[in-house]
Amino acid sequence: MTSEGVFGGRETMAESAGVHVREAVQVRGLTKHFGRGEQRVCALKAIDWDARPGELSMIVGPSGCGKTTLLSLIAGILDSDEGAVTIFGQEMSRLSDSARTRFRASRIGFIFQQYNLLPALTAAENAAIPLVIAGWRRDRALRRSSELLESLGMGGRLESLPSQLSGGQMQRVAIARALVHEPQLLVCDEPTAALDHETGLTVMNLLRDQAVRPDRAVVVVTHDNRVFHFGDRVTRMDDGAIVELVDRTRGAA
Repeated sequence: MTSEGVFGGRETMAESAGVHVREAVQVRGLTKHFGRGEQRVCALKAIDWDARPGELSMIVGPSGCGKTTLLSLIAGILDSDEGAVTIFGQEMSRLSDSARTRFRASRIGFIFQQYNLLPALTAAENAAIPLVIAGWRRDRALRRSSELLESLGMGGRLESLPSQLSGGQMQRVAIARALVHEPQLLVCDEPTAALDHETGLTVMNLLRDQAVRPDRAVVVVTHDNRVFHFGDRVTRMDDGAIVELVDRTRGAA
């Protein structure tokens, strides 16, 4: 059963900018199993879910509840057994494998718990990777990544290797890498789990300030209840199903 709760109204960035709000991500009937025979496990049970542009949507719940599987299906990393995912009007199942890869590279940004930075590259070089892959000239890509890192408070560490950075600094580089190609959808898998409380709050504030904008949807999967209040909408999952939806953008009835 899905219920909707209200913590008090909050105008979204899309609404304040006068942007028509439609679903950035639309999930319908999404079902996923893992394993075979007696070992077969239902990870997702006919999920219906939406994310809107101009909002930070959170998917929360205990480990093993299906939230990371849902995120992976939304991002096109996994294929569903049943159901459909549509991102800004594009149904992902209608794309070939190569077209889906190109879609992810150009339209989706990824932030992970473990940062996934290349150890031999500097902060600026790591953040520029999506642009280099997209065919940008190296000097132009580095200028863009450096500007973005400076806006994230990393101007003094552009030439630092990952081994020379703190966890919070590495996550800032990961944020810059995820945003450098101006994606329409940003997906974040446990972005604060490896960070202390204060650093985690700093990272979430940076995501709200730098990532949330009227033409982009931000989806964060987390079990870190210290950061739930950053979500415009918070979807709680358990045992492969949505059990609660709290929408903080709507005023009390």
